[in-house]
Amino acid sequence: MLYLFPMTGRPDIALPPGWDEIPGARGCTPQSCAFRDHFAELKSLGVAQLFGVSTQDTAYQCEAVARLHLPFPLLSDNRLSFATALGLPVFEVQGLTLLKRLTLIAHDGVIEHVFYPVFPPDRNADDVIEWLKGHHANQSGKP
Repeated sequence: MLYLFPMTGRPDIALPPGWDEIPGARGCTPQSCAFRDHFAELKSLGVAQLFGVSTQDTAYQCEAVARLHLPFPLLSDNRLSFATALGLPVFEVQGLTLLKRLTLIAHDGVIEHVFYPVFPPDRNADDVIEWLKGHHANQSGKP
């Protein structure tokens, strides 16, 4: 499973001016923390791997993982290779190309479900859990 987000803030680096007014921009840290808080439940529902992805560089991602105590990695798509290959939605702010927030559930290399748009971000983990529970019920023949 992959959740894509524009960028996490850092206490020592200011966000771009007007960040909170950009639709879909704010909420990256609460989204990551929600996935952290629900990590065990996601695993119990069959999520073998969980990754967060943004265009921030690897050092920035590593700092966020440590600061937020994430039990999963954040990956860097700072060259936009992944975003370009999948035709993912992006937006620009102050010369930065950032990913729009979305979540991909994949199994054996096949994307099974896409959450887009994702709002509110801190609810995304709950929405994924609800979908997984329903998906498992449907696969087992239960109502």
